Amino acid sequence: MLELRPNCECCDRDLPPASREVMICTFECTFCAECASDVLGGICPNCSGELVRRPVRPAAALARHPASTARVFNPDCAARKAG
Repeated sequence: MLELRPNCECCDRDLPPASREVMICTFECTFCAECASDVLGGICPNCSGELVRRPVRPAAALARHPASTARVFNPDCAARKAG
């Protein structure tokens, strides 16, 4: 099950579970769509994986399996951009 992290690792913007503006890699590194495209070029700076839109968990499932509250923030993500 996806962790549904609450923020962008690059800019620390809040990313609600229902947002369609969230991008993730296969390791669930999480970024806002703006950082994913404009800063990272669609590539995860942590694993070099492709960033794709995170699916939205239906409200009923979210009640049973809530989103994570653990924030991950790496302000140097742009400097570590995968090449």
